[in-house]
Amino acid sequence: MTAHLSLPRFARIGAGAVDEIGSVVDELGLQRPVLVTDSYLTGTGAADRIMSLLRSAGKEPALFSGTVPDPTTDSLEEGLRIVAEHNADSVIGFGGGSPMDTAKALAVLSANGGEMRSYKAPHVYTGKALPIIAVPTTAGSGSEATQFTVISDSASDEKMLCPGLSFLPIAAIVDFELTMSMPPRLTADTGIDALTHAIEAYVSKKAQPFTDGLALSAIRTIGKHIGTAYADGEDRTAREAMMVASMQAGMAFSNSSVALVHGMSRPIGAHFHVAHGLSNAMLLPAITAFSVNGAESRYADCARAFGAAPESAGDSVAAQFLVETLSTLCHDLKVPTPLAYGIDRDAWDGLIPLMAEQALASGSPGNNPVVPTAGQIETLYSEVFSQR
Repeated sequence: MTAHLSLPRFARIGAGAVDEIGSVVDELGLQRPVLVTDSYLTGTGAADRIMSLLRSAGKEPALFSGTVPDPTTDSLEEGLRIVAEHNADSVIGFGGGSPMDTAKALAVLSANGGEMRSYKAPHVYTGKALPIIAVPTTAGSGSEATQFTVISDSASDEKMLCPGLSFLPIAAIVDFELTMSMPPRLTADTGIDALTHAIEAYVSKKAQPFTDGLALSAIRTIGKHIGTAYADGEDRTAREAMMVASMQAGMAFSNSSVALVHGMSRPIGAHFHVAHGLSNAMLLPAITAFSVNGAESRYADCARAFGAAPESAGDSVAAQFLVETLSTLCHDLKVPTPLAYGIDRDAWDGLIPLMAEQALASGSPGNNPVVPTAGQIETLYSEVFSQR
């Protein structure tokens, strides 16, 4: 089969790369970008720094700082107004996954119109869009290298996966120094998010040799460095390694797809406002245990790459070591269960049938080594509520 690969046109990677944002915009022949970010990065002065760099390069930027965690269709409205009034020729997503997802949505909606629900999977959009430049400030989502955005429908609380080449950034600026201020909780959640991307990309039914190499490299790097990054956020070696691994994992899953963890994670985020990386972490050990028999040798490869099993271990043993190691990792990084997070059991149970339906509708569970039924997804939701 022919592999279809989609990657950013180019990237700037390394310490101080963000200082080159003016030349990146210039190289693309753009003049009037809208910087899409959030109130936190505006409050720290980081957004002002980017605006200053753009102005120094002779550009005419505008600012939209109204991005919210897990962006919604309602949260896009002010951004669309600013893009239109500025007559923008591009958007720059600056921040974690939410600002980058917001920038992608604004790029498509401002150029093509319509409602966000028109772009959700299984529809794949490859039409008009403003050029997107992505500048991540967390090491986890990999959104700077993916052809997806995730936006929640404000009317239904459905977390919509919207795929297509038009959502892919044309350029990425990956500067690990922007992640040095991440607190331990965010470091853990985004790091496990990247690990989930890499594992699911490798075991996905759509995996192929190009993505396999990226996924295993990311898993290997995360296994070596996630603990250090969590314990000592000032460790530059660990921060840089996690940033590169996040981008590799993003390129991997963008070209092979994620699976059941993500399918089940999105409804948790939509209905209970749990950050995406954290909801992935809540699910990862249990979903891996459920799925492992469907691709034992693939999970075994993941275990050896992560350092959970020696190279000499047989596939069956190595795969089970991975399940145990993921559970230990989530314990060590203090990942809460939904119960410990504070979610009400009755509310959780009441939404399980809808969450299972939404998980299946996303299409991601169909890529899983063991494709679940709605009933099996409901059982998994029940099990993970209070058990890691």
